[in-house]
Amino acid sequence: MQMDSVESAGGRLGAVLSSPRSGVVALGPHGPWLTTTPGLARQVLTDVSGFDFPGDVTRSGDLSGSRGDTRSGHVTFQPVQPDQVWRGVAVFTTEWEAALSTHDRSSPHEPYDAMVLLRRPVARSTTSAVLPSLDLEQRDLVADLVLDWIDALAPVIAARRPPRRWSRIRRTERDARVALYAALAATPDLDVPPQLTATLLAAGIQVPIAAGSWLLAWLASQPTAELDPVHVVWETLRLTPPTWITARITTREMDLGGQRVPAGDVVLVSPLLLGRQPDLVPGDPAGVPGFDPGRWQDDTQRPGAWLPFGAGPHACPGRHLGMAVLTRLAEWGLSLDLSLSERVTVDQSRGIAPLPCRFTISDGREPAR
Repeated sequence: MQMDSVESAGGRLGAVLSSPRSGVVALGPHGPWLTTTPGLARQVLTDVSGFDFPGDVTRSGDLSGSRGDTRSGHVTFQPVQPDQVWRGVAVFTTEWEAALSTHDRSSPHEPYDAMVLLRRPVARSTTSAVLPSLDLEQRDLVADLVLDWIDALAPVIAARRPPRRWSRIRRTERDARVALYAALAATPDLDVPPQLTATLLAAGIQVPIAAGSWLLAWLASQPTAELDPVHVVWETLRLTPPTWITARITTREMDLGGQRVPAGDVVLVSPLLLGRQPDLVPGDPAGVPGFDPGRWQDDTQRPGAWLPFGAGPHACPGRHLGMAVLTRLAEWGLSLDLSLSERVTVDQSRGIAPLPCRFTISDGREPAR
């Protein structure tokens, strides 16, 4: 079985990947604007006075005319600390083994579905790390409610236009969100408003589920002997970062590499595009589109230079937890002989995800414990 390449996916991905690498590109007559060099991308992500962060994931309001503190996206989060990372990885390891065991008991002859299998382990891991005061029952309730909200948000995010206020899609999303807010409001020692905590948890759960699924898809699609788990993670995030594009809105007219961008325009940064820049990737430039974790044995280039976790004050606060969980998953995958059970396609409805991502494990080898 094979994987469809991102390069052949078409749609928004195709439009971005086919853009000239000329610095700043207008994707339409009046934008949005796409940065295609690391320097300009970093400028957009780190200059918070010139580039505002649109933070409304529910698409319930138009933030394009807001400025400064009126925009909800100005909220920033502290990075997850080492003790939280340790706790999250421990929970993930336990829950991943439980998920595998449950599958083996209930569907012993069926392939593993990565996007399904990773849901609960990642949700409980992230919730444990972010909300350490919760007991197990409360943790599991909050984690499940976040998954419900993620599922309800999916058709909202995927819609070409924001759904109408009283549509079924909007009501379902609102009900899931309100239930999550209520559970978070009852959380002891919560020092961040429930609305913001919910957004942090949703991002910290949905993105690692997709990233972990991509990682397993890559490992199951080709030989993986003698690979470094950390290099596997970096190569997965280079080729298939789930958050493959992020947006900022100019607060005033800005100069981007000599291009004047009007105030109120959307400017895009794509880690997926940057990760295909030969000057950021070791090895033969012709091999840049291919999955080769061994390339990172060459230390002439720094992993992460393509900004998979963003940069500046809005950089991903859970990047250390995400790296640690994905590394643990890579260790598990590299200890086994994984094979794809059907072709993997690229879903673009919310970020990018491998759908389906179903795999089998060859007999005679046991998961590393």
